[in-house]
Amino acid sequence: MATVKAFRAIRPRADLAEEVASLPYDVFSREEAAAAVKDAPLSFLNIDRPETQFSPDTDMYSMPVYQKADAMLKEQREKGIWVQDDVPCFYLYELTDNGHVQTGFVGVSAVDDYIDGVCRKHEKTTAKKEQDRINHVDTLSAQTGPIYLMYRQTPALANLMQKNKQNEPIYDFILDGIRHRVWVVQADAEAIETAFQDVPSTYIADGHHRAASAVKVSLKRRQEHPNYTGEEEFNYFLSVLFPEDELHIYDYNRFVKDLNGMDRTQWLQRLKTVCTIAPLAKAEHPSCRHQMTMYMRDQWYRLDFREAVIEPFENDPVQSLDVDLLQNLILDPLLGIQDARNDERIEFVGGIRGLKELEKRVDQADQEAAAFAMYPTDVKELLNVADANRLMPPKSTWFEPKLLSGLFIHEIER
Repeated sequence: MATVKAFRAIRPRADLAEEVASLPYDVFSREEAAAAVKDAPLSFLNIDRPETQFSPDTDMYSMPVYQKADAMLKEQREKGIWVQDDVPCFYLYELTDNGHVQTGFVGVSAVDDYIDGVCRKHEKTTAKKEQDRINHVDTLSAQTGPIYLMYRQTPALANLMQKNKQNEPIYDFILDGIRHRVWVVQADAEAIETAFQDVPSTYIADGHHRAASAVKVSLKRRQEHPNYTGEEEFNYFLSVLFPEDELHIYDYNRFVKDLNGMDRTQWLQRLKTVCTIAPLAKAEHPSCRHQMTMYMRDQWYRLDFREAVIEPFENDPVQSLDVDLLQNLILDPLLGIQDARNDERIEFVGGIRGLKELEKRVDQADQEAAAFAMYPTDVKELLNVADANRLMPPKSTWFEPKLLSGLFIHEIER
């Protein structure tokens, strides 16, 4: 069963929520983050990406950078920009994007659920990205970025959610075209905790690095507090939990900077051993599973994996994924990209950026390059992988809309 509990969120004053809220830290490059905070002194991105407060040549992973984040948060709390609820509460967080509505419970999930596999993962993490958030959480003694979890809906949780959405929200604003509404839930907090005990598993949809980092800081705190009881706040991590039937996954595309020494003709000949190739008159998204579209300078192609090639993998929850087929049948054997997490020849491009972004990267490359537009991974595929205790290749899923940072902070003991 899942252990999810109420907490005393540190959150922005209602009149400042729109100014404070920010897209999550990891959707910005360093240059984009610096530009985004230039005229936005209250934006939480200043704290989430504290290197923006330093010159561009400063090591963004140095301790003074994280200490600056801690100092800024303390200063803002002293100025009254933030409030903290007097008693533990749950919160409802609704996002509306072009008519698509999804609502999640904001609470804190047990670290032991993550350790014991009740909170299930589907992607690997990289040490460098983990360490960044470990330093951030450890220095601030606060979890500032919620982990995006999903669960299989239950009647009890659905009823509690619907009941509490009848109240007035504390926040209601539009940012980048997305409407964000938040409700405080105090009276039904115990009922929500009890209802989650009937949920056998939760699943990380987005935020694997934030989750892994929060857990590692928790384990560090346990060592520092050998008489801990398990009730301390450092035994939990900040979460927003959505029913799986409300979520939408976008494609997560790939840009490869070179063709491993091949020219276009040689590359297409090699690719034909794995896929059928059809030139396209214009940019197109793939229309079905086991199909991709590929862009090379001035030309799009539709690629369909050959049935005989993929048939041995069809019954495996990971190997049958399009992102895994691409890695194991094309990127590794044909292009020499063995570890996509660490190879500088490949970049991952969220589908929300569109096909124009893929064209831009290929057209600006200084040699023959290729970009692959993927068919989105399905929620059921994700659940199947997690339930099998397996992991997807990196950057298999792109969830939209993104959860904003700066609406909820979970403070842990120093």
